Amino acid sequence: MDADSKAARRLTCSVQKYDWGRTGADSLVSKLYGLNSGKRTDIDKPYAEFWMGTHESGPSFLAKKGGAGGVAGAVVNGSSANGGCGEIVSLKSWILKNPSVLGDKVLHRWGCDLPFLFKVLSVAKALSIQAHPDKELAKTLHKLLPNVYKDDNHKPEMALAITEFEALCSFISLQELKSVLQNVPEIVELVGSEEANRVLHVEMQDGEEKAKFVLQSIFTNLMTASMEMTTKATTKLKSRLHKESQVRPLTEKEQLVLRLEKQYPADIGVIAAFFFNYVKLNPGQALYLGANEPHAYISGECIECMATSDNVVRAGLTPKHRDVQTLCSMLTYKQGFPEILKGFPLSPYITRYLPPFDEFEVDCCILPKGTSSVFPAVSGPSIFLVTDGEGSMLTASHNDAVAEGDVLFAPANTEINITTSSKLQLYRAGVNSRFLQIV
Repeated sequence: MDADSKAARRLTCSVQKYDWGRTGADSLVSKLYGLNSGKRTDIDKPYAEFWMGTHESGPSFLAKKGGAGGVAGAVVNGSSANGGCGEIVSLKSWILKNPSVLGDKVLHRWGCDLPFLFKVLSVAKALSIQAHPDKELAKTLHKLLPNVYKDDNHKPEMALAITEFEALCSFISLQELKSVLQNVPEIVELVGSEEANRVLHVEMQDGEEKAKFVLQSIFTNLMTASMEMTTKATTKLKSRLHKESQVRPLTEKEQLVLRLEKQYPADIGVIAAFFFNYVKLNPGQALYLGANEPHAYISGECIECMATSDNVVRAGLTPKHRDVQTLCSMLTYKQGFPEILKGFPLSPYITRYLPPFDEFEVDCCILPKGTSSVFPAVSGPSIFLVTDGEGSMLTASHNDAVAEGDVLFAPANTEINITTSSKLQLYRAGVNSRFLQIV
């Protein structure tokens, strides 16, 4: 075993420059990546996601002393860039050589890898309407299209707002859907009056399965409409809403739809937005999503954590590969507003966000000037990200200075003491404590 395997280890991490990201001058991802890697970022290029973990599409690395922030090398879109600063070892390969850093429970359940992937997102324009497959479907998709579906794992996830954060998530209630069909004639034109009437005549006493059946039918009809019909419908919708805005205030959903149309003209996802809940998170609120649940992030910056996967099935608001039939067949078609997590206090300075997934949880620690806090030892691994300020991180064997942009891996059974002489904010991702506490 690595003689230093029980110490917290600094990481250099990956950045993803997807076109929906915020430009460098306005992107937290760009700022954190620049500080973490010591590399200058482009003020006019999009920086979308900062990845911390072991997934091959954007791996993290440990390195010898010598680079910016005490580490060497950097990674862009999964490619390492040494720059001559020292030997680079991936976090995944280091874990393979030092499996005890995961703890016995994690090693037994998930093998020699991190079960979670930690990210920061900077969203300038809407991401695709999408869902993440469950494990069974992920294995099938990965086998059929390995270049599109990069792994065979499921991808439950959670987004914790850093700024005000907007998203579309899950289907609206049956009553709300009926109102949409009565007030958005363009949808009826796309799916046909017979399909719309099937929804309008369903009642709650008909049962949940009947409601799901008619919802799946109308949504599939909508998403598979021809490009010609979609272009005509979105043009009519845009024109109607602009005219009506002269005589009445548009609803929040209508205003959102016009924003989406500017970003993705003639895209079926613009009209599909009427089917989903419009969620606005305040900083410190979180939204979690299980497998096969539809969603689309719209704007803002967030911490994101998920099972270690990069599988996305897309069907709208995107120039990327669309798999409409798979998405429409895989969804749960649950209706109603999603649960919003506000977290609960672990201590005066630490708030925990605990989703119903074994793979992960997230803590937010905000330390005022001149204070300290302790993250007790847990029987699974953790990754820490400093997003503001500076201070020190003390373990049994090391005392490391930490500052904004620093990312550290903490092995299982490691107590972490944080102290600061100025305000410090950091986030911790770890394996879900409910799973770790199971006897």
